[in-house]
Amino acid sequence: MAETLRVARRELAAFFGSPVAYLFIGGFLAVCLFVFFWVDAFFARNIADVRPLFEWMPILLIFLSAALTMRLWSEERRAGTLETLLTLPVPLYRLVLGKFLAALALVAVALALTLPLPLTVALLGPLDWGPVFGAYLATLLLAAAYLAIGLFVSARTDNPIVALIGATLICALFYLIGAETLTGLFGHGGGELLRLLGTGARFDSITRGVIDLRDLAYYLSIVGVFLALTVHSLERLRWAEDEANPRHHRRWRLVTLLVVANLVAANLWLNAIGNARIDLTEGRIYSISEPTRNYLAQLQEPLLIRGYFSAETHPLLAPLVPQLRDLLREIEIAGGDRVRVEFVDPKDHPELEREAGERYGIHPVAFQSADRYQTSVVNSYFDLLVQYGDQYQTLGFQDLIEVKVRGESDLEVRLRNPEYDIARTIKKVLYGYRGGADVFAGLTTPVTLEAFVSAPERLPEPLPALREDLESVLAEFAARADGRFDYRISDPDAGDGALAERIASEYGFEPLVVSLLDPTPFYFYMIVRAGEQVIPVPLPESLDRAGLDRTITAAVKRFAPGMLRTLALYTPQQGPNRFGMPGAGGPGYSLLRERLREGFNLVDTDLASGQVPETTDLLLVIAPESLDERQRFAIDQFLMQGGTVILAASRFDVDLGGGSIGARRIDTGLEDWLAHHGITLEPSLVLDPRNTPFPIPVQRDIGGFLVEEIQTLDYPYFPDVRDDGLDADSGITANLGWITMNWTSPITLDAEAATGRRVTRLLESSDRAWSSDSEEMQPDFDAHGALGFARGDDRGRKLLAVALEGRFDSPFAGRPSPLLEGSDDDTAADEAEAETEDAAPVISGVVDSSPASARLILIGSSSFLTDTAIGLATDATQTHYLKPVELIQNAVEWSLEDRGLLALRGRGQFSRTLAPLDQQARVFWEAINYLAALAGLALVYWLHRMARRRRARAAAAILASGGEAR
Repeated sequence: MAETLRVARRELAAFFGSPVAYLFIGGFLAVCLFVFFWVDAFFARNIADVRPLFEWMPILLIFLSAALTMRLWSEERRAGTLETLLTLPVPLYRLVLGKFLAALALVAVALALTLPLPLTVALLGPLDWGPVFGAYLATLLLAAAYLAIGLFVSARTDNPIVALIGATLICALFYLIGAETLTGLFGHGGGELLRLLGTGARFDSITRGVIDLRDLAYYLSIVGVFLALTVHSLERLRWAEDEANPRHHRRWRLVTLLVVANLVAANLWLNAIGNARIDLTEGRIYSISEPTRNYLAQLQEPLLIRGYFSAETHPLLAPLVPQLRDLLREIEIAGGDRVRVEFVDPKDHPELEREAGERYGIHPVAFQSADRYQTSVVNSYFDLLVQYGDQYQTLGFQDLIEVKVRGESDLEVRLRNPEYDIARTIKKVLYGYRGGADVFAGLTTPVTLEAFVSAPERLPEPLPALREDLESVLAEFAARADGRFDYRISDPDAGDGALAERIASEYGFEPLVVSLLDPTPFYFYMIVRAGEQVIPVPLPESLDRAGLDRTITAAVKRFAPGMLRTLALYTPQQGPNRFGMPGAGGPGYSLLRERLREGFNLVDTDLASGQVPETTDLLLVIAPESLDERQRFAIDQFLMQGGTVILAASRFDVDLGGGSIGARRIDTGLEDWLAHHGITLEPSLVLDPRNTPFPIPVQRDIGGFLVEEIQTLDYPYFPDVRDDGLDADSGITANLGWITMNWTSPITLDAEAATGRRVTRLLESSDRAWSSDSEEMQPDFDAHGALGFARGDDRGRKLLAVALEGRFDSPFAGRPSPLLEGSDDDTAADEAEAETEDAAPVISGVVDSSPASARLILIGSSSFLTDTAIGLATDATQTHYLKPVELIQNAVEWSLEDRGLLALRGRGQFSRTLAPLDQQARVFWEAINYLAALAGLALVYWLHRMARRRRARAAAAILASGGEAR
């Protein structure tokens, strides 16, 4: 090894003793910086990664490696020094290995000088260092392979130009074998084989941050094969003078052949090993996570996952198929015999194509692709089917991919978060299948229903009959539950009243009445208990046996993992459109609805009856305005029953119609109710210098004419929340990355809010934000400078979203229920019910306090969830912006304790974005990296000069001491 290192040092000194090393490093850095900042437009991508640095590396290294190696052996042959080397008492393979290590060290030095780029990205955004390490490792491995090829070609000729051209052609051939242009011509099977042979596909695999043993073996085998061929080629030069020893020649050929054959065979053998790899990414986004394994462990029936992928498809979709195939193969391995994965090309299987269309609604999509010379349209499939029992779900290309606009005609297409999408679909078919079965089969712990019901003679009509139905339903449930369900019915009026006092103090249950005109009190409450967890069961509105069955089943389902949850959603009624037709105006929340329906049963409610639907697991209230007392009572009592309420509300309504931004101050109707809990939604909006640009109309005076134009400008009413503005310990925001909060009212908390509750400050603005109660949303740059708005005096962090968990006291405590006949809040709904003779009487009371499981989440904006705001943010960031929907999904899954999908959601590909930067900041960071490259090159030159001086001084010292022989 010492001899090899001496050869390497000698060659490295020769590199730096001439302009070769400095030209190589300088050219390498110049091309890398140009590609990073200009070709791939790093700042326009707005993603905190270093992919632009390495995307062109397989092509760049072809030319640089060929140029670096073209003289290493050919120059020795041309100058006649090769004969001297071959006569040295050093094994030939050590000479070859020394030259190889010297060239690789030069590449490593050039790569080390690019480290300021990832450091810059880390300063500007949440960089995942796993893919960075993988990319540098992949570059070194690829460079080693190309250098070995270059050494072999250089050893075969005495002309450096021929060596340059030959090495370039062979390296380019290895790259083109796995290129998408070529693999797309051979379908999925042939294309996959070519990708295994190509250097570029293996390079992309490692740059993701996944170190696969098969990829390492591939590159090392290329190095080994071509170094062995180089040694053999140089050894053959000796044979011209040694023709009398053919046995020696055959021995050399046989050894070289065996080395090459073993290296190739090792690749074939290792190709069957699919789990020998390390995922370096943060959160291990390319490995099957524990939540997915938990869903697979719950399978009782075979799960079928079938991929419908056409061989002829859009060129941007074709590279995604192998990624999906690898992920699904891992899911199949994790699921064992319970999971079956299939990949079919519907063109080759007409019967499966017919079944896909007729049974599953899967049809081909017309994709259009165009280049400079032609435009083509291809009908192809890009769909997944997930089937479990009689339940199935499909995922199309819209559900699986993310598209980012990189230029006017340049798109970046990636899988959005495939494991999350597939795991969510598996969960839905699994829980949907269970939902159709016996609810008690999914219970993991026994549950007990306790009913606190007065004696029949104290109950008003029709409750005596309902009490009998309750006993019958509970007895039937206990018989079906096989010991997993028990019940008790107690009369709080019996005895000394100790039971009535206990349920009032523990659960807030006060006596019920039929109306204020008949104030005879009675009890009819129910709770379901499992261990320490208690869930109140609401009285069904229908007051019949079917209603009891429905409400009790819904409560039991909350203790059964594997059951779909029900979300009640309140949104404002959409006003008429400009043609006077109802239901088409106002803000829309279709994207939010679509996403919530993917994993939950979504039920719309207007809360006008004063009650939340009895099967509700969570209540989501968006954009409340002027809620009446019945609606407030519905929200309050759902919280008092231990439920979770998510409020997305603001004190301003913002209208984007008419080509301008208009705002009006509103009352949500919840101000007093929130104040009772120690929360104030301030009648103002937050402005933050750290914000997201917004395309807004701006009037400019040009030659006396007012011209209105659309400009993308910094807009302080869109606070950009990231880093320290997101609570890192909460599952709601920990994996969010960043979010834009449009027109948000600040939230303030007093001491009452924290009394006996856990308070989590989910979202906060920067410390330079302020608030304004102005209704003027248009910027005035003439009056207020570049920001467009006057800066307020109340600068500091503003609370934008908060979560409270614990016990709550109802502001309705000690007051009659607003739902009772004769109350002060009689509404049109009461009168309509009174006109119906056979309408069921309203049975209502007030639950004074909640159990500790109650949760209240308040978000100071509703505009950020509208389709319009999401669309504007998508246009501004040039990505498919879904952060608002992700925030609500996180809140829902956290509240319902579905932590599996909540953990998976943070594994998205486009979640890491840069901090907002203006043009001056971008130029500054770009200049810093160019200066760092120059400083690095100067440092290398200085170190080389210092090393030469040390060697010269050492040689002079030896000569001075009479050590000529040494």
